[in-house]
Amino acid sequence: MSERAWRVFKIDELARSVEGNEPRFVEFLRNPKLSCAVYRLPVGAKDLQAPHLEDEIYFVISGRAKLKIAGKDRDVTAGDILYVRATTEHTFFEIEEDLTLIAIFGAA
Repeated sequence: MSERAWRVFKIDELARSVEGNEPRFVEFLRNPKLSCAVYRLPVGAKDLQAPHLEDEIYFVISGRAKLKIAGKDRDVTAGDILYVRATTEHTFFEIEEDLTLIAIFGAA
């Protein structure tokens, strides 16, 4: 079996790759059909992302914040799984605890 046919990722290792006092986004997987990244927003950070051309799923590893999506606010905490349709405006704000997420993007 090809080495590229499968990979294993550890949440704790991914979370360490984005530690620090600044927002960080680190892509750890990309292929023609999807990409995956770990994204961290420290307390008080501004989420400056723009709408994406791909559908997106966020898995909240740790932290607490709010998500504004299509003009509505929602509380997010560790364990939440969030779906955002392509081109939908969304942003994380009022980050009360350092927010670490896994972001999965579908093909454009």
